[in-house]
Amino acid sequence: MINIITVNPVESREKKFQLMAFEAFELANVLKKRRKLEHTEQSNGVLDELESRGFVAQVTSRDKLQTHLKYPAVVYAGIDPTANYLHVGHLLPLLSLYHFHIRGHRVIPLIGGATGLVGDPSGRDTERPLSSEDAVEYNVRGLKSAISNFFVSADRYLRRRAPTVAYNEAEINVKNNLSWFKKMNLLEFLRDTGVHARVNTMIARDSVQSRLSSQQGISFTEFTYQLLQAYDFLYLHQNYSCSVQIGGSDQWGNIISGIDLINRVQPLIDEDGKHLEQVYGITTPLLTTASGAKFGKSAGNAVTLDAKKTSIFDFYQFFLRVPDAEVGKYLKMFTLLPVEMIEARIKEHEEKPEARLAQRLLAAEVTELVHGESAVRRAEVATQVLYYAKLDTIESKEVFAALKDDPRLHFEPKEVAFSQSIAKLAVSHGLIASNTAAKQLVASKGLYVNNKPVESYRQTLTDEDLLGGECVILRSGSQQQIVLGFTHK
Repeated sequence: MINIITVNPVESREKKFQLMAFEAFELANVLKKRRKLEHTEQSNGVLDELESRGFVAQVTSRDKLQTHLKYPAVVYAGIDPTANYLHVGHLLPLLSLYHFHIRGHRVIPLIGGATGLVGDPSGRDTERPLSSEDAVEYNVRGLKSAISNFFVSADRYLRRRAPTVAYNEAEINVKNNLSWFKKMNLLEFLRDTGVHARVNTMIARDSVQSRLSSQQGISFTEFTYQLLQAYDFLYLHQNYSCSVQIGGSDQWGNIISGIDLINRVQPLIDEDGKHLEQVYGITTPLLTTASGAKFGKSAGNAVTLDAKKTSIFDFYQFFLRVPDAEVGKYLKMFTLLPVEMIEARIKEHEEKPEARLAQRLLAAEVTELVHGESAVRRAEVATQVLYYAKLDTIESKEVFAALKDDPRLHFEPKEVAFSQSIAKLAVSHGLIASNTAAKQLVASKGLYVNNKPVESYRQTLTDEDLLGGECVILRSGSQQQIVLGFTHK
């Protein structure tokens, strides 16, 4: 279960309106730049923007790329179909694409329906188990829907902050590389693509070297992955004029392989016989927590963008409990707020860190970006209900609405609930692991009903315990809670 961090909302209505007005002004300017870029040469500074927000770990030929991006370009980022949902680690490549998207460039999110059948050795010490075709196809379908939904939600998030700007949402065409690899036979690939690959260069890649030095080594299947990804870049360049690839820092070697392949298969040469650069690569940093764990993991579980797998409340809480040392970086990366505004908020936060102003802003912005405006209200109301509201004033309908689809909300027939002890109710609904643990918790005054300690293991609920006549809040320790709503047979 995700640990809960709570804060007391103290921001004034006046400050909130000032914030919204400043956001609208700044984001309106972004959209105006986008419209200009679609029709004229316009230096939009997208690369500067990405760098100022911490998106860029490495970039090929930065100055030439900067010049290249004065005109609309086609940019792609790949996503492995290792699951059928997105997690918060995907926000980095998706928001990288979105910064290009809102500035008039065309973006291509590419799902590796073919490469997912092979497995990427990058960043791994052991070989990834091969997935079945059915499993990969299932994951591709889920990811295609999730990616499309993300861009729709991001467009809505942006439009709410710039309502007076005419903005036609550009369609995002999510692609699957299986659509071109399934038409290709082995001999064709070897003759047309493999002939351009130098084995000594492929072996020198970090992803291969790290595996060659391991006990398990690397299979030929995984060894060829970089060539398959290189072909993706070539195919998108030839068929969609794609000129920029974005990937994680562990993808640098694969991106360079794609650039090399394009330059060999389709070189661009000027009148003096000089090779000209035509494609570029950008890598994003690998995000880890202070403990070195991968960003987006909580108690061993990925924090997903799917509300059915990670509740909206848990999603909100994940960003709310970001440490002070990281919150400024994440505000720049995971929101569209102007950098100047973020820096001002960080200064305000540093003056009163206990108020967690920066974390509250981060949690609200990212939750709205991914799940929508109403989700923020639900998450904030749930926090109030569980931690701050005076329980005698709680409306049960408000509780049920705020925690809809949240795993903390349980229902039980009233007659059944009242016929057993509170401790057993807590065990049957997963709040406590066992009856023995429940007895120990009651003895140590660690089990609560509506913030009042349960006095004995045999204590049962009464009508006086009901909040709004329909629910109670059970708490184990300081953070783990469930809301138990009652139905009638």
